[in-house]
Amino acid sequence: MSAGLPWPLAYTVSGDDCASPVPLGHTAPLAEAVRDLAELGYDGVEVQVREADAQDAEALTRTVEAAGLEVLGVGTGPVAAQDRLTLTDPSSDVRRHALDRLLGAARLAGELGVPVTLGQTRGTFLPGLAGTQRLWAERALRRLAEEAADRGSRLLLEPQSRTSTSLWNTPAEAIAAVAALDAPAGLVLDTHHLDAEGVDAVRAVTEHAGVTGCLQLAAPSDRGPLTVGDPRLPALLTALRAGGFTGWLTLEHIQDGDSTRAAARSWTALTDAASVLS
Repeated sequence: MSAGLPWPLAYTVSGDDCASPVPLGHTAPLAEAVRDLAELGYDGVEVQVREADAQDAEALTRTVEAAGLEVLGVGTGPVAAQDRLTLTDPSSDVRRHALDRLLGAARLAGELGVPVTLGQTRGTFLPGLAGTQRLWAERALRRLAEEAADRGSRLLLEPQSRTSTSLWNTPAEAIAAVAALDAPAGLVLDTHHLDAEGVDAVRAVTEHAGVTGCLQLAAPSDRGPLTVGDPRLPALLTALRAGGFTGWLTLEHIQDGDSTRAAARSWTALTDAASVLS
């Protein structure tokens, strides 16, 4: 493992199917990004996809493994961010298209043997439609979790702030949602979204490490790269270990105009913080 950590360390990258680089990930094309991250000492990548499916697994694996890295998770943010497709859109065609994209990502994740994550693609509520939209989202969540399980993957639901989505904003709400599913599922915890909802990140990790598959990290002030000496990092790592965390860590943050430098800064900060685990 890199950086002296007992868990794999990943960086966010964009799949070749994305219309443009995701703003919280490496800005280079995939093949270039993974070479850069391998040189910096990362273990793997969390690949954000827009319209990928199982047939894309071989090419994706070949590209990532050629750099000596591995795919640790499949993210679905671009489905909403780049194409405005959500599970709660008033249009049934849009909702169906959004779910089809997510099911494709689940099939891809199954081929890769990694989890698939769900964030902002669940959408936002409109006045007078919240109850109906919640039912749409819950139905789609069940379908996605079942598809992931059938394909050998697992759905990870990310609590996100209400500026991104209208439902499952806190860890407690997300846990209740996955507990109602008939398929295995877990959480992604993101320090930025926890902060935005007023949830203490260290406490959330302490309470939910066992059900969390991935922890996404960013600086608390500006969602930028991590900084050496951030007192929260050792506390987060300690809480993960104490809680029996068995997932992976992902850097998901603003690039500050230079992805190589941003990735190096975060890697160094985690290396420094990992000394608490020795």
